[in-house]
Amino acid sequence: MEFNDAAVEMRDDVGKPWRYEEDGCTVTRTCVWSAPGCHPVGCGLKVYVKDGEVVKVEGDENHPVTKGRLCVRCLAMKDFLYHPDRIIYPMKRDRANRGKDKWERCSWDEAIAIIKKNYDEVKENYGVESMVAFMGTGRQGNIGATGAHRVLGTPNGCYPLSGFSCYGPRVCITMDVIGSSYPEIDYAGGLPGSYDDPAYTIPQLIIQWGKEPIYSSPDGLFGHAIIDLMRRGTKLVNINPRITWTGSRAVMNVQLRPGTDAALAMAMLDVIIEEDLYDHEFVDLWCFGFDDLAKRVKTMPPEKAAEICEIPAEQIYKLARLYATSKPAAIAWGVSIDQSPNGSQAGQAILALMSITGNIDVPGGQVLVSVSGGDGGKQEDIDSVGWPEMKQELKEAIIGHEEYPFYTGGLKMSQADRQLDALETGKPYPIHFTWIGETNLIAPTCSAQPKRWYDALRKVDFNFATDTWMTPTIQGCCDVVLPLASSLEMETIVPTHYGGSPNYVGALNKCVKCGEAVPEWELYRILGLALNPEMWENREKDFKEFYDTAMMRAYPFDYDELQKKVVIQSEVEYRKYETGKLRPDGKPGFNTATGRVQLYSPMFEMVGEDPLPYYFEAPTTPVSTPELAKEYPFTMMTGAREIGYFHSEGRQIEKLRDLCPDPLVEINPADAEKYGIKAGDWVRIENPWGVCFEKAKITPILKPGYIQAQHGWWFPEEDAEAPHLYGVWKSNINTLIPHSRQGKLGFGAPFRTTLVKISKAQESDLAEADRIGLEGEDGKPIEHADNFFRIDNPELDPAAR
Repeated sequence: MEFNDAAVEMRDDVGKPWRYEEDGCTVTRTCVWSAPGCHPVGCGLKVYVKDGEVVKVEGDENHPVTKGRLCVRCLAMKDFLYHPDRIIYPMKRDRANRGKDKWERCSWDEAIAIIKKNYDEVKENYGVESMVAFMGTGRQGNIGATGAHRVLGTPNGCYPLSGFSCYGPRVCITMDVIGSSYPEIDYAGGLPGSYDDPAYTIPQLIIQWGKEPIYSSPDGLFGHAIIDLMRRGTKLVNINPRITWTGSRAVMNVQLRPGTDAALAMAMLDVIIEEDLYDHEFVDLWCFGFDDLAKRVKTMPPEKAAEICEIPAEQIYKLARLYATSKPAAIAWGVSIDQSPNGSQAGQAILALMSITGNIDVPGGQVLVSVSGGDGGKQEDIDSVGWPEMKQELKEAIIGHEEYPFYTGGLKMSQADRQLDALETGKPYPIHFTWIGETNLIAPTCSAQPKRWYDALRKVDFNFATDTWMTPTIQGCCDVVLPLASSLEMETIVPTHYGGSPNYVGALNKCVKCGEAVPEWELYRILGLALNPEMWENREKDFKEFYDTAMMRAYPFDYDELQKKVVIQSEVEYRKYETGKLRPDGKPGFNTATGRVQLYSPMFEMVGEDPLPYYFEAPTTPVSTPELAKEYPFTMMTGAREIGYFHSEGRQIEKLRDLCPDPLVEINPADAEKYGIKAGDWVRIENPWGVCFEKAKITPILKPGYIQAQHGWWFPEEDAEAPHLYGVWKSNINTLIPHSRQGKLGFGAPFRTTLVKISKAQESDLAEADRIGLEGEDGKPIEHADNFFRIDNPELDPAAR
């Protein structure tokens, strides 16, 4: 991508410098990553520092996109920085004391020496493949598997979310179908004139498909841009089993049955093709496999999809026509699609909708990032940060590679469900050493069956963690913890959408320092030099040397320039498939095997998957498991974001906790009345895999028969020691999610389609919440329910396809 320096200079002339003095304070203009926890949006902050301490945080009105608007998490940054529970020094404890609050402060040298001693022993006795680096959102650029590959030298970097059910499926599917990163909606983020820029067109329609950007600015999409565009005339459609806040302002709410998105998308394609509403020119010139797609979607007419999705067929016709005739139109595709075993096929069908209607890489549609030489997309530079020159046999040893080569090859990470299997069984080889990097995986943030993860991790020879807070995961499992800096304590960059959209790049400008916490990249350098120095040649000095020789090489400016400008916008071009800007070879077309949008995927076919979209029933629904549904009549959804928190983070912060003090489960009024549940009552939620407790929120925003249970809950104010672990088991909704229910590519999990039953909790239940979270009513463990549970109808099992 190219960058519009002139526009930035013009803005700086009328705005503020990156650092200045005001009212006795040093004010630093900066952007933010995590904490406070959003994905790469790069919201603009002004941080006021007096006598070396932050006294105030405000929104930066000079930021070209966020324009001074901030969420409550950013506004609570001072509370985050100086909270007494924050980790700001290295700590250690004896392995025998896992679960006990017996941490001792130690020096960086001592902590690194402990890690190195264990690393060397495991490497010599078992090989580097016996190590795993687990990752979460990250504190600095979500550097993914780099810690595994370049620091530990192992192929096993792992995001321990069952089926990698967040963003990873979108990226991998899109890279195959379009040859680019996930195509976010075009909200003029890279244009100097914003929505009024002459190059931009306000979208006539935005479909929020399983996404509510206003709460969390997911995947780098600044959520308030949806409101900005609606004020300028954009119509909104909300496809979601729940009517969300923005959905209440939509022209249409499609409350489909969870997990049926692929059927809906296929039916929309069928209407658009049958009624000749597609863009013939784009299809003829730039699409591969259109006739095959047309034939496939004929098998899913709206009447059939309506029965599957439990919505009126006429609504499908109306939605398909509205989308096809609105020019331009955009689809914001959310994590709820990723969190379905059928999500890959749904994503493939959604990409086909974007493509055949001509909404790919047009103003106001789905915008793509340029990848041609010299403009920020040099593949060799990007690869140099992650997957190193590792021996082929080691790359092939990555856990899950044989069964899920598309997953492991695309993400260069081990398959999450198979990683748990390896921890438990020692197959294909035992795991002896783990790095738990910024992931609170046993609190219900990502892992399905978290008690199984907890038990397995406690048996590993050595576990160390890097984070900003003491979490139940660290308290229960780890031997050393290293402190990480927050967004206000580092110098780095935040590339919007991970650099996958031509919007802007922001600078995180250091404002203060707390204790001995270090930025994530600096920590990688420290660990890398100690454990795997051959991978860190010529990177011994400081952050800037490392960053300038890796990530910053992907941009036509250096960090010093970005720091002074704070934000540099892209120079956005559209229809780059016509000019060769989407392919490294500079030829027109898309960066795919066929040079076109692959509506029919040769790669899927190569790895044994159907090359065309198809629908299959999720493995835990009333349709696929009718006998189970008799005892567990509710379909449970989980994973929706809350305004005050980012997954499990923030519950120590008083201002944020006041917004949402208790774990909530949404229940339709009719269901609440039937089960004698009133607002604020504790509710027992259970199924064959687990039990948890949340407080009732009675609301009509979802249909009878469905509940939405909050995730991420633990209670930092409660007893830290095992087995309590800050009350992590009481409201641990992920204990109810079965392990290993992914699709054939290895993606997806039933986080939105799991069957449960509910009842008003009794005092005796709550008094024994820890025990119930770990054991069944008869005292026997229930965490291995997967061993006896089978799909009632084998034809509905994706593994049987």
